Amino acid sequence: MTTKPVVTFDCYRTLVDFDLNRATLPIVKDRLDLVGVDHEEFLDNLRVMRFQGVANPYQRYTDIVKQTLETCMLLHGVPFKDEDHEQLMEEAKKFAAFPEVPEALERLKAGGYEIAIITNSDNDLIPYHVANIGVEFDYVVTAEQAGAYKPREQAFEHLFSVLPQKMDQITHAAQGWEYDIMPTKKYGIRRVWINRYNRKGSDFYQPYDELPDLSGLPALLGV
Repeated sequence: MTTKPVVTFDCYRTLVDFDLNRATLPIVKDRLDLVGVDHEEFLDNLRVMRFQGVANPYQRYTDIVKQTLETCMLLHGVPFKDEDHEQLMEEAKKFAAFPEVPEALERLKAGGYEIAIITNSDNDLIPYHVANIGVEFDYVVTAEQAGAYKPREQAFEHLFSVLPQKMDQITHAAQGWEYDIMPTKKYGIRRVWINRYNRKGSDFYQPYDELPDLSGLPALLGV
């Protein structure tokens, strides 16, 4: 039996509008304002700390979220409460799919592709977002299963060990430039950058296709 080609997706900010900074600000805003902390500076520090958190030895994503929030608040002299993290994770479970995503995924499936998720998430968190997308995936591979986060090689190599497809049957579609597009150049798979935020790419990491959202992906892949 011939193996179908597969499209692997980064989930957060590719399929799901997963914006922790947007959800964090209302939780801590009053305390930031009381101390006089610039919101943009705080949120940018938080973003960088989360990247460092996933680059460090593996721990659960929810723990990284808690530690980086507490550390960033400490950096800016803002008191942290355990309830901040609990509220943030409850809000994160509600993040919805981008509007065009379910139809694009269904078209790919109808056109003969399998679909998979490789996510920097925990086993008990990602089911909320798969349910919010509302489309059945053939494979869901988490950082918890891999024991490592993207952009670490171990995360991608675990994915490839799970998939039955050969490298020339895999297309990886992702918004995450530093998490997904940069580290996958070495594998020689087809890559599609879902550049939702109009960032600047780099010729060094070519070849890759580029789309502003998922709506054009089925046509790009011939379905």
